Amino acid sequence: MTRRGWALFLALSVIWGVPYLLIRIAVVDIDPLVVAFGRTLIGAAVLLPIALYAKGMSSALKHWKWLLVYTLVEISGPWLLLGHAEKRLTSSTAGLLIAVVPLIAAVIVTRLGHDKFDTRRLVGLGIGFAGVAALVGLDIHFSDLTAVGAIMLTALGYAIGPIIVSRKLGDASPIGVVTGSLVIATVLYAPFAPFLWPDRIPADAGWSVLGLALICTVAAFLVFFALIAEVGPARATVITYINPAVALLLGVIVLSEPLTAGMAVGFPLVILGSILGTARTRKPAAGPEAALLPAHRDGS
Repeated sequence: MTRRGWALFLALSVIWGVPYLLIRIAVVDIDPLVVAFGRTLIGAAVLLPIALYAKGMSSALKHWKWLLVYTLVEISGPWLLLGHAEKRLTSSTAGLLIAVVPLIAAVIVTRLGHDKFDTRRLVGLGIGFAGVAALVGLDIHFSDLTAVGAIMLTALGYAIGPIIVSRKLGDASPIGVVTGSLVIATVLYAPFAPFLWPDRIPADAGWSVLGLALICTVAAFLVFFALIAEVGPARATVITYINPAVALLLGVIVLSEPLTAGMAVGFPLVILGSILGTARTRKPAAGPEAALLPAHRDGS
């Protein structure tokens, strides 16, 4: 990998580990739907001129039905669910639970017939989900299981999103897809946002929403496109293994969240399981889905 590739890789690894911290700060004073609405509105406003200049919108809108489905499972649903979950769970816990995305994606892609289970992959899936069980069993109170369920639904959406892009939006401009989905999500949130708008937005919450939009959405996707162009999609998605560590460190350092026994046991198991469970088989199936297996990321 070139120096530029390493720089892009490290930048994106950090950027997509940050959203959990910012969401946690924002939802203390702002309803999660308003947080998501602010993120999509600002992100769409910044990216739309770029997408129009690059002539990327038309190719995405040709597949508007699948673009809508992608928006629901990748943005509007997950960002709302994640915000509600982080009203009860720490940002560290949320970031570590989202790390199961590659494992869920591996199961889905295999069930679709684009890959197959072998012994190594089955062991990886078992280790990864054992890590989640350790994290939940050691750290999560029974009253917080609804929040865990919300994050698992978020992870499911994050796993399905790249598969939709691969199978149904593969010939569309990437920046057109991202911008189009942000515009659609903004429209979906808009009717509800005025009723949930807070009387006052504290500075830390406001800056967090702005950071989510400009850093974790606009900058993140622009860097991601550049990274894919530099190293290819398969190597670009290795950021998945670093994001949770960034989320964990930020939660502990910035918000003084506890480093728990569940995290100490569960985190390495989830990452090891993801590496084993998503590694390609010796004869990978045709199609780009395999390269997208580990793709996520953020509260992205």
